[in-house]
Amino acid sequence: NRRRRRRARRMEAGEAAPAGAGGRAAGGWGKWVRLNVGGTVFLTTRQTLCREQKSFLSRLCQGEELQSDRDETGAYLIDRDPTYFGPILNFLRHGKLVLDKDMAEEGVLEEAEFYNIGPLIRIIKDRMEEKDYTVTQVPPKHVYRVLQCQEEELTQMVSTMSDGWRFEQLVNIGSSYNYGSEDQAEFLCVVSKELYSSPHGLSSESSRKTKLLQARGTRM
Repeated sequence: NRRRRRRARRMEAGEAAPAGAGGRAAGGWGKWVRLNVGGTVFLTTRQTLCREQKSFLSRLCQGEELQSDRDETGAYLIDRDPTYFGPILNFLRHGKLVLDKDMAEEGVLEEAEFYNIGPLIRIIKDRMEEKDYTVTQVPPKHVYRVLQCQEEELTQMVSTMSDGWRFEQLVNIGSSYNYGSEDQAEFLCVVSKELYSSPHGLSSESSRKTKLLQARGTRM
């Protein structure tokens, strides 16, 4: 009775079963199916394996002729890495990709492609592309310009700034001169702009400006 209770608990938890465990579920058409993946035995339900209809595992448990041998207990023999089979099986159970922090996504992707589990393949590829984008994203560069202007031009210059330029600081350089009946002063206006560069060079905006300057220099 104790042995039966332990076996029932294992089957409910879906844990890897001992290699020597018997049972009709291994080779028959019962609810439970035993898989021997690279020497490690996994116990799961036929419903779980058939969740993705086009997958290798679904075809296997539906009795299609895939020429899969069985071990001495009747478990299906699959010559693949058991390390990455756990996430594959868990995805079929609950539809989520759960990986240990030290597990390589490339390894799980390789197994997902072997078992032909389409939704899992797309999830892993999306995660890998997102990581690649985060790693290769280049932080923006801040470009500063110092413009000298007269007092009467100051308001117009600040109000008409465009193309991403932003006002930063105004410095009165104290060079007064007479304009009509009023004294005028000159200022230094500091403006800045963010330039986003691609991992392979200048941003498209910067590249266009560089080409324009080169064209002007050629004409000159």
